[in-house]
Amino acid sequence: MPPVLLPASAAAFAPRSAPNIVLSTKVDPWLTATLKRINRVKRPLNSVPQHIRFLIETLSSPSAIWSLCSLMLPKAPESELKKDENPLVEALFNYQMITIEAYIVHVDMVSQNEVAFKLTPETIESLVEYHKDIHSVDTAAATWNWSEKEVQLKKLQEDFVQAANRFVYRTNAMALEGLEEDGAGELLCGRSEEVRSAIMGLFLPLLPPPPPPRVVDIVRPNPLLPSSTGAENWWQPSMSQPQHASMESWRVVPSSPNTTSSADSASSMWASMGVNEVQMPSPSSSLSEPYSTDCDSPPEYYSAPMTSAPYTSSMTSASIPSLPLPSTLLQQQCSASMGYGGFDWSRYQDFALPFAM
Repeated sequence: MPPVLLPASAAAFAPRSAPNIVLSTKVDPWLTATLKRINRVKRPLNSVPQHIRFLIETLSSPSAIWSLCSLMLPKAPESELKKDENPLVEALFNYQMITIEAYIVHVDMVSQNEVAFKLTPETIESLVEYHKDIHSVDTAAATWNWSEKEVQLKKLQEDFVQAANRFVYRTNAMALEGLEEDGAGELLCGRSEEVRSAIMGLFLPLLPPPPPPRVVDIVRPNPLLPSSTGAENWWQPSMSQPQHASMESWRVVPSSPNTTSSADSASSMWASMGVNEVQMPSPSSSLSEPYSTDCDSPPEYYSAPMTSAPYTSSMTSASIPSLPLPSTLLQQQCSASMGYGGFDWSRYQDFALPFAM
């Protein structure tokens, strides 16, 4: 698309001057009919120059002001608006009607087939006043305070003044069908909504600076045990390795039926032996041997079967020394010849009691 060239009168803060009219070599019939409708002196419109001259004279008159749209805006900031149960009363006291007026600065029916409108100074002044007194107050109240808020608010107002003076609305050249006798007119075919959206888009909000980035500290959990080096060792089962030296305690147990020495050696033996190192054999028929009932005979002993460490392949079978059976000790205690404190009860008849009959 070729660049759109506008006349100097369309620049910001430029004074109004005669519009720039560009027509093709053949004038459209609808344009000729529109000009004849507003021609009061019945000027001839038989050539292109006659159309151009008539358009320039009509659109340059001070009364050639077009009404683009109307805006319903509040009269005061939101905090000062009156509250009433009747919405009609609120609308009458709290809102005002601002008409957006403009004049034609450019008509191009050759390349772009468009017409350009520029806002009148009175419309620009009304918009700037509303932006400063009402819009700026509302947008400042809706944002939090920071050090450069007033500077940003002032810059926002200055930018709006520039945008309002640079505003040019361009639309299809068919908009000239709304032209009236004195050069004024209004937009047809719903073009007023486009102007209303474009004007309201000039009212920008006050944007506060982004908050500083928050530094988040990563909290690492403390280990459960001070000596642990990592989580991978927490749930590993502790496997006790077979101890070769503990097996030697079986060999140093004395064969004497002394109760004190056997109990001491047995307690030390079981304390030094691991759980997985001993397999007690189940009772078998080889242990059920007959025992003597003679109390004077020495106590019987039995030999435990040969066992080997379950986890050590290189360890040979070790013999467990003989231990006295509990049954033999019970037989001796139940005998009549069992002495207590060095006294033999089998010789009680040798001692006659003086009071015996």
